[in-house]
Amino acid sequence: MLLLERFKKIEPINKGWSDDKKFYVETADGRRMFLRISDISEHDRKKSDYEMMKQAYELGIRTPQPFEFGLCEGGKNVYSLSEWIDGKGADIVLPLMSEAEQYALGVMTGEVLRKIHSMPAPKNIEPWSIRFRRKVQYWADENKSPMLINYLETNRNILDSRPQTFIHGDYNIENIIVMPDGEICVIDFNSYNTQYGDPWWDLNNMAWMPASYSYFQTGQINGYFNGPPPTVFWNVFTYYLAYDALAASTDPYGINGIEDGTEIVNNILNWTSNFQKTVPNWYLK
Repeated sequence: MLLLERFKKIEPINKGWSDDKKFYVETADGRRMFLRISDISEHDRKKSDYEMMKQAYELGIRTPQPFEFGLCEGGKNVYSLSEWIDGKGADIVLPLMSEAEQYALGVMTGEVLRKIHSMPAPKNIEPWSIRFRRKVQYWADENKSPMLINYLETNRNILDSRPQTFIHGDYNIENIIVMPDGEICVIDFNSYNTQYGDPWWDLNNMAWMPASYSYFQTGQINGYFNGPPPTVFWNVFTYYLAYDALAASTDPYGINGIEDGTEIVNNILNWTSNFQKTVPNWYLK
Protein backbone atom coordinates (compact mmCIF):
# COMPACT_ATOMS: atom_id res chain seq x y z
CA MET A 1 0.00 0.00 0.00
CA LEU A 2 1.35 3.41 -0.93
CA LEU A 3 0.00 4.90 2.29
CA LEU A 4 2.16 2.58 4.39
CA GLU A 5 5.30 3.82 2.66
CA ARG A 6 5.00 6.99 4.76
CA PHE A 7 6.04 5.13 7.91
CA LYS A 8 9.32 3.64 9.10
CA LYS A 9 7.67 1.12 11.42
CA ILE A 10 4.42 -0.76 10.79
CA GLU A 11 2.84 -3.41 12.99
CA PRO A 12 -0.58 -4.94 12.17
CA ILE A 13 -3.18 -5.12 14.93
CA ASN A 14 -5.39 -8.18 14.94
CA LYS A 15 -8.14 -7.30 17.39
CA GLY A 16 -11.81 -6.41 17.06
CA TRP A 17 -14.77 -7.57 15.03
CA SER A 18 -14.58 -5.21 12.05
CA ASP A 19 -13.03 -5.94 8.66
CA ASP A 20 -10.88 -2.82 8.93
CA LYS A 21 -7.12 -3.14 8.61
CA LYS A 22 -5.46 -1.64 11.70
CA PHE A 23 -1.83 -0.79 12.31
CA TYR A 24 0.53 0.68 14.85
CA VAL A 25 2.79 3.02 12.86
CA GLU A 26 5.76 5.28 13.51
CA THR A 27 7.03 8.14 11.38
CA ALA A 28 10.66 8.98 10.69
CA ASP A 29 10.56 11.69 13.35
CA GLY A 30 9.28 9.27 16.00
CA ARG A 31 5.57 10.07 16.04
CA ARG A 32 3.50 7.05 17.13
CA MET A 33 0.04 6.72 15.59
CA PHE A 34 -2.89 4.40 15.01
CA LEU A 35 -3.83 3.80 11.37
CA ARG A 36 -7.19 2.39 10.34
CA ILE A 37 -7.94 1.49 6.70
CA SER A 38 -11.47 0.67 5.53
CA ASP A 39 -13.21 -0.07 2.26
CA ILE A 40 -14.47 3.00 0.39
CA SER A 41 -18.05 1.79 0.92
CA GLU A 42 -17.52 2.69 4.60
CA HIS A 43 -16.56 6.29 3.80
CA ASP A 44 -19.56 8.09 5.27
CA ARG A 45 -19.64 5.98 8.41
CA LYS A 46 -15.90 6.29 9.04
CA LYS A 47 -15.96 10.02 8.37
CA SER A 48 -18.75 10.36 10.92
CA ASP A 49 -16.82 8.29 13.48
CA TYR A 50 -13.75 10.47 12.92
CA GLU A 51 -15.75 13.67 13.38
CA MET A 52 -17.32 12.31 16.58
CA MET A 53 -13.89 11.56 18.02
CA LYS A 54 -12.75 15.03 17.01
CA GLN A 55 -15.68 16.68 18.78
CA ALA A 56 -15.05 14.65 21.93
CA TYR A 57 -11.34 15.52 21.87
CA GLU A 58 -12.09 19.23 21.49
CA LEU A 59 -14.49 19.02 24.45
CA GLY A 60 -11.62 17.83 26.63
CA ILE A 61 -12.55 14.17 26.81
CA ARG A 62 -9.48 11.97 26.85
CA THR A 63 -9.64 10.21 23.51
CA PRO A 64 -6.98 9.69 20.81
CA GLN A 65 -6.21 12.96 19.09
CA PRO A 66 -7.42 12.73 15.48
CA PHE A 67 -4.79 13.77 12.96
CA GLU A 68 -5.89 12.94 9.45
CA PHE A 69 -8.71 11.45 7.38
CA GLY A 70 -8.76 10.78 3.64
CA LEU A 71 -8.76 8.40 0.70
CA CYS A 72 -5.97 6.03 -0.29
CA GLU A 73 -5.18 3.30 -2.80
CA GLY A 74 -6.54 5.32 -5.70
CA GLY A 75 -9.83 5.94 -3.91
CA LYS A 76 -10.50 2.28 -3.15
CA ASN A 77 -10.05 2.72 0.60
CA VAL A 78 -10.50 5.31 3.30
CA TYR A 79 -8.07 5.86 6.16
CA SER A 80 -7.82 7.69 9.45
CA LEU A 81 -4.77 8.52 11.54
CA SER A 82 -4.99 9.23 15.25
CA GLU A 83 -2.78 9.35 18.32
CA TRP A 84 -1.42 6.05 19.60
CA ILE A 85 -2.61 5.38 23.15
CA ASP A 86 -0.54 3.43 25.68
CA GLY A 87 -2.76 1.59 28.10
CA LYS A 88 -4.79 -1.55 28.64
CA GLY A 89 -8.44 -2.21 27.93
CA ALA A 90 -10.71 -2.29 30.95
CA ASP A 91 -11.64 -5.83 29.91
CA ILE A 92 -8.00 -6.81 30.61
CA VAL A 93 -7.60 -4.77 33.79
CA LEU A 94 -10.88 -5.48 35.60
CA PRO A 95 -10.22 -9.15 36.47
CA LEU A 96 -7.00 -8.06 38.20
CA MET A 97 -8.65 -5.37 40.34
CA SER A 98 -10.09 -5.52 43.82
CA GLU A 99 -13.80 -4.84 44.25
CA ALA A 100 -13.03 -1.31 45.51
CA GLU A 101 -10.82 -0.65 42.48
CA GLN A 102 -13.49 -1.97 40.12
CA TYR A 103 -16.06 0.35 41.69
CA ALA A 104 -13.71 3.36 41.46
CA LEU A 105 -13.02 2.64 37.78
CA GLY A 106 -16.75 2.36 37.16
CA VAL A 107 -17.37 5.74 38.80
CA MET A 108 -14.70 7.31 36.59
CA THR A 109 -16.22 5.87 33.41
CA GLY A 110 -19.67 7.11 34.43
CA GLU A 111 -18.38 10.64 35.01
CA VAL A 112 -16.65 10.66 31.61
CA LEU A 113 -19.81 9.39 29.91
CA ARG A 114 -21.84 12.19 31.48
CA LYS A 115 -19.38 14.65 29.93
CA ILE A 116 -19.76 13.00 26.52
CA HIS A 117 -23.50 13.48 26.81
CA SER A 118 -23.10 17.22 27.37
CA MET A 119 -22.89 17.63 23.60
CA PRO A 120 -26.42 18.29 22.28
CA ALA A 121 -28.18 16.54 19.40
CA PRO A 122 -29.48 18.55 16.42
CA LYS A 123 -32.76 20.29 17.23
CA ASN A 124 -34.58 18.83 14.22
CA ILE A 125 -33.74 15.18 15.00
CA GLU A 126 -36.55 12.64 14.86
CA PRO A 127 -37.94 11.68 18.32
CA TRP A 128 -36.03 8.85 19.95
CA SER A 129 -39.19 6.83 20.66
CA ILE A 130 -39.93 6.65 16.94
CA ARG A 131 -36.37 5.83 15.98
CA PHE A 132 -36.05 3.13 18.63
CA ARG A 133 -39.38 1.63 17.68
CA ARG A 134 -37.90 0.85 14.27
CA LYS A 135 -34.99 -0.92 15.97
CA VAL A 136 -37.41 -3.04 17.99
CA GLN A 137 -39.52 -3.84 14.94
CA TYR A 138 -36.46 -4.92 12.96
CA TRP A 139 -35.79 -7.74 15.44
CA ALA A 140 -39.42 -8.45 16.28
CA ASP A 141 -40.07 -9.34 12.64
CA GLU A 142 -37.46 -12.10 12.92
CA ASN A 143 -38.12 -13.26 16.48
CA LYS A 144 -40.78 -15.58 17.86
CA SER A 145 -40.41 -14.78 21.58
CA PRO A 146 -43.87 -13.69 22.77
CA MET A 147 -42.62 -12.68 26.22
CA LEU A 148 -39.99 -10.27 24.93
CA ILE A 149 -42.13 -8.83 22.15
CA ASN A 150 -45.07 -8.37 24.51
CA TYR A 151 -42.89 -6.66 27.13
CA LEU A 152 -41.44 -4.26 24.57
CA GLU A 153 -44.85 -3.50 23.11
CA THR A 154 -46.59 -3.05 26.46
CA ASN A 155 -43.91 -0.71 27.81
CA ARG A 156 -43.10 1.22 24.64
CA ASN A 157 -44.37 4.50 26.15
CA ILE A 158 -41.41 4.45 28.55
CA LEU A 159 -39.34 6.07 25.80
CA ASP A 160 -41.80 8.90 25.12
CA SER A 161 -40.12 12.29 25.47
CA ARG A 162 -36.68 10.86 26.15
CA PRO A 163 -34.04 13.56 25.47
CA GLN A 164 -31.32 13.07 22.90
CA THR A 165 -27.65 13.99 22.98
CA PHE A 166 -24.43 13.05 21.25
CA ILE A 167 -23.68 9.48 22.41
CA HIS A 168 -20.73 7.14 22.13
CA GLY A 169 -22.73 4.26 20.67
CA ASP A 170 -20.56 1.42 21.96
CA TYR A 171 -19.46 2.36 25.49
CA ASN A 172 -18.18 -0.96 26.78
CA ILE A 173 -15.09 -2.17 28.64
CA GLU A 174 -13.24 -3.01 25.42
CA ASN A 175 -13.47 0.63 24.34
CA ILE A 176 -12.36 2.06 27.69
CA ILE A 177 -8.56 2.17 28.01
CA VAL A 178 -6.96 2.42 31.44
CA MET A 179 -3.88 4.62 31.09
CA PRO A 180 -0.58 4.24 32.99
CA ASP A 181 -1.53 7.27 35.13
CA GLY A 182 -4.81 5.61 36.15
CA GLU A 183 -7.03 7.86 34.04
CA ILE A 184 -9.16 6.49 31.21
CA CYS A 185 -9.17 7.10 27.48
CA VAL A 186 -12.27 6.42 25.38
CA ILE A 187 -11.85 4.92 21.91
CA ASP A 188 -14.00 3.73 18.99
CA PHE A 189 -16.85 6.22 18.87
CA ASN A 190 -19.38 4.25 16.86
CA SER A 191 -21.94 6.17 14.83
CA TYR A 192 -22.97 2.93 13.13
CA ASN A 193 -24.98 2.05 16.24
CA THR A 194 -26.29 5.55 16.86
CA GLN A 195 -24.64 8.97 16.73
CA TYR A 196 -27.36 10.81 18.62
CA GLY A 197 -29.93 9.33 20.93
CA ASP A 198 -31.12 8.76 24.47
CA PRO A 199 -28.02 9.21 26.67
CA TRP A 200 -29.16 6.34 28.91
CA TRP A 201 -28.80 4.01 25.92
CA ASP A 202 -25.02 4.33 26.38
CA LEU A 203 -25.27 2.73 29.84
CA ASN A 204 -26.69 -0.42 28.37
CA ASN A 205 -23.68 -2.07 26.69
CA MET A 206 -22.56 -4.20 29.63
CA ALA A 207 -25.30 -6.69 28.76
CA TRP A 208 -23.19 -7.88 25.83
CA MET A 209 -19.99 -8.52 27.73
CA PRO A 210 -18.98 -12.11 28.51
CA ALA A 211 -18.41 -11.40 32.21
CA SER A 212 -20.43 -9.35 34.67
CA TYR A 213 -18.67 -7.00 37.07
CA SER A 214 -21.18 -5.88 39.67
CA TYR A 215 -18.90 -3.36 41.39
CA PHE A 216 -17.80 -1.79 38.11
CA GLN A 217 -21.34 -1.62 36.72
CA THR A 218 -22.73 -0.17 39.95
CA GLY A 219 -19.92 2.37 40.03
CA GLN A 220 -20.52 3.41 36.43
CA ILE A 221 -24.18 4.10 37.05
CA ASN A 222 -23.55 5.90 40.35
CA GLY A 223 -20.74 7.90 38.77
CA TYR A 224 -22.96 8.93 35.91
CA PHE A 225 -25.75 10.14 38.21
CA ASN A 226 -23.41 11.34 40.97
CA GLY A 227 -25.21 8.91 43.29
CA PRO A 228 -27.99 6.32 43.01
CA PRO A 229 -30.09 6.82 39.86
CA PRO A 230 -33.76 7.86 39.84
CA THR A 231 -36.45 5.17 39.61
CA VAL A 232 -37.35 6.19 36.06
CA PHE A 233 -33.84 5.25 34.95
CA TRP A 234 -34.37 1.61 35.90
CA ASN A 235 -37.61 1.48 33.94
CA VAL A 236 -35.83 2.72 30.82
CA PHE A 237 -32.74 0.58 31.46
CA THR A 238 -34.77 -2.61 31.78
CA TYR A 239 -36.63 -1.78 28.59
CA TYR A 240 -33.26 -1.65 26.83
CA LEU A 241 -32.29 -4.98 28.40
CA ALA A 242 -35.43 -6.50 26.90
CA TYR A 243 -34.36 -5.15 23.52
CA ASP A 244 -30.89 -6.65 24.03
CA ALA A 245 -32.43 -10.03 24.78
CA LEU A 246 -34.58 -9.79 21.67
CA ALA A 247 -31.58 -8.99 19.46
CA ALA A 248 -29.34 -11.59 21.12
CA SER A 249 -31.89 -14.35 20.66
CA THR A 250 -32.47 -13.43 17.01
CA ASP A 251 -29.07 -12.79 15.45
CA PRO A 252 -26.33 -12.19 18.02
CA TYR A 253 -23.52 -12.67 15.53
CA GLY A 254 -24.86 -9.84 13.42
CA ILE A 255 -24.87 -7.57 16.45
CA ASN A 256 -21.63 -8.16 18.28
CA GLY A 257 -19.69 -11.06 16.85
CA ILE A 258 -21.16 -13.49 19.38
CA GLU A 259 -22.29 -16.71 17.78
CA ASP A 260 -24.67 -17.84 20.52
CA GLY A 261 -26.79 -15.32 22.38
CA THR A 262 -28.23 -17.85 24.84
CA GLU A 263 -25.93 -16.76 27.68
CA ILE A 264 -26.78 -13.11 27.11
CA VAL A 265 -30.53 -13.81 27.18
CA ASN A 266 -30.24 -16.00 30.28
CA ASN A 267 -28.19 -13.34 32.06
CA ILE A 268 -30.79 -10.67 31.36
CA LEU A 269 -33.68 -12.91 32.46
CA ASN A 270 -31.79 -13.70 35.66
CA TRP A 271 -30.90 -10.06 36.37
CA THR A 272 -34.54 -9.00 36.07
CA SER A 273 -36.30 -12.16 37.36
CA ASN A 274 -37.92 -12.57 33.94
CA PHE A 275 -38.73 -8.84 33.85
CA GLN A 276 -40.64 -8.94 37.12
CA LYS A 277 -38.32 -6.28 38.54
CA THR A 278 -36.51 -3.33 37.01
CA VAL A 279 -33.42 -3.01 39.23
CA PRO A 280 -31.03 -5.77 38.09
CA ASN A 281 -29.71 -8.04 40.79
CA TRP A 282 -26.10 -7.03 40.13
CA TYR A 283 -26.73 -3.43 41.24
CA LEU A 284 -25.20 -3.05 44.71
CA LYS A 285 -27.11 -0.77 47.03
